Amino acid sequence: MGRVALVVAVIGLGVYAFVQALQADASQIRLMPRWLWVAVILAFPVVGPAAWILSGRATRASITEEGPMGPDDDPEFMRRL
Repeated sequence: MGRVALVVAVIGLGVYAFVQALQADASQIRLMPRWLWVAVILAFPVVGPAAWILSGRATRASITEEGPMGPDDDPEFMRRL
């Protein structure tokens, strides 16, 4: 039973990493191009998906997306008060 659970976990991790690599925005993929990440994920069943999850995709903290700024975040607005 333990071997079956391990095989299912490895397959699930591989499918998750494969789908995430295909759906990720190009600006959020780090270190290698998408096609190479997909090849690594498929070629190395445990190491490839683990590498993708740990270092291939950008974390939320590393994504610098400037959105709308609130009035209290704008120094010019605060100076005019």
